Amino acid sequence: MLYYFEGQHSSGLIDQADRHLPLPGGEKGFVDVHGGWYDATGDYGIHFSHQNLTSFFNPSIRKYREDRLRGSGLTPRFPISGDQLAKLAARSECERVAAKRKLADVPLAQIVQQPLIDPAADDVSRLLLETFDQNAFLSIGSMTVGEFREFILDDATGTAELKRVQWAIIPEIAAAVAKIMSNKDLILAGAKIRNVTRCRNTMGESGVLGVRIQPNHPADDVGGILLAAFEGLLYGCGDAVIGVNPASDSVEAVSSILHALDRLVDAYKIPTQSCCLAHITVQLAALERGVPVDLLFQSIAGTEAANRSFGITLAMLQEGRERILEHHSQRDVRWKGKNVMYFETGQGSALSAEANCGVDQLTLEARAYGVARVFDPFLVNSVVGFIGPEYLCDERQIIRAGLEDHFVGKLLGLPMGCDVCYTNHAAADQNSADNLLVLLGAAGCNYFMGVPCSDDVMLNYQSTSYHDAIAVRRLFNLRPAPEFLNWLQETGIYQGAEPAALDASARRQLMRGLESSLTGNI
Repeated sequence: MLYYFEGQHSSGLIDQADRHLPLPGGEKGFVDVHGGWYDATGDYGIHFSHQNLTSFFNPSIRKYREDRLRGSGLTPRFPISGDQLAKLAARSECERVAAKRKLADVPLAQIVQQPLIDPAADDVSRLLLETFDQNAFLSIGSMTVGEFREFILDDATGTAELKRVQWAIIPEIAAAVAKIMSNKDLILAGAKIRNVTRCRNTMGESGVLGVRIQPNHPADDVGGILLAAFEGLLYGCGDAVIGVNPASDSVEAVSSILHALDRLVDAYKIPTQSCCLAHITVQLAALERGVPVDLLFQSIAGTEAANRSFGITLAMLQEGRERILEHHSQRDVRWKGKNVMYFETGQGSALSAEANCGVDQLTLEARAYGVARVFDPFLVNSVVGFIGPEYLCDERQIIRAGLEDHFVGKLLGLPMGCDVCYTNHAAADQNSADNLLVLLGAAGCNYFMGVPCSDDVMLNYQSTSYHDAIAVRRLFNLRPAPEFLNWLQETGIYQGAEPAALDASARRQLMRGLESSLTGNI
């Protein structure tokens, strides 16, 4: 025993170093601490592992000098290629953890009081500060970011408690807390929140998973669009929206598509929404020509300059919403509610427009959600891997961004869906999409994309198919939107909550509605 303990005395090179040990944290001076022990367990390597309780030897909690982190703008989040491109990423794992610990100690009140982008120079910053609930903020304002994370994940904090503080949270707070959460944290927290919206039907209720049919066509051929949409309906998809990205942004093309989708919806009396995802000005021009518009779409971003690059202003969004509400009041449709906007976003959009204002892409994405919630949308969609590998380069980054976007949007009160997708030059494949699809299904995502064969033939990127969405419904015992499910059962497309095996007679009967909607377009 004596021999063993004698062997645990620090000796050799380590003992020599301990006689002249530099002080941690950049302090000047040295200290003599020789004569100690390696460790009670004899595990010399503990000094270099996560188990160590001392701050000096443990690289995962190494203390960086304050002047390296103060005002540096470094983001402590999971390494993301877009942040690296913007020179905002931590330069090492040690530095990332140090920044993460520092962020956890930041008071929420400080985040509100010190805007990242000057409100005097950015209308998005002004909108965010003007619209958040300052009275409700008093209940959480004394918390730090770390304490707010604990509040969100606490078993005692449920949907009702989180909904009460949604408008008390500015987007920068939501982004900050997401940065110090694990993937599991993001899933667990996102699953707590249900944000319900209504247009022609009801989306977002517990136990419901919607699907957007995305029947794009490279030549905007109406026959091809309607046939692809009809196929999606046979799978029980389309309750979120039947939404087409037009190849041409002309008023004529958009009008033709919207008229055709309206005929399809009317032929089958489908309780769902249609949309043509053209620029807001083109959709409103079509509206002036008498074209029916269910949802008004626009891509949005988190800075005034980025929105300007999209050709939009906040005033345009407000005017568009008011015009669609007036339009709805004049149509003979049984509207379920007044959520009439559809927004799409994506991490990296502001940076790609050189309009990120020195802010990381998760925070900018959160600010886009802050814009979206002011206009009370029916759907918000994070197109998570679409912009390209310069901003999200591989499977791990796409998955992380998808979970972040979903949680942050839900926390801010939005009806979050996700286009689980990737471009062909990203380090990802269909298994990557499957992984994120299942994780977001567990997190309570409102809806996914339904793209024929998962391959968008117009936009040339990979997404999720009709049967992919059905698989997630089966895995988590989810169903379509209630009004839509009733319609599926009445038409015989579904039996209970599952697709039915249609015989030849039933298929022919259903095809008649498709034929009538094609009239005059083939």
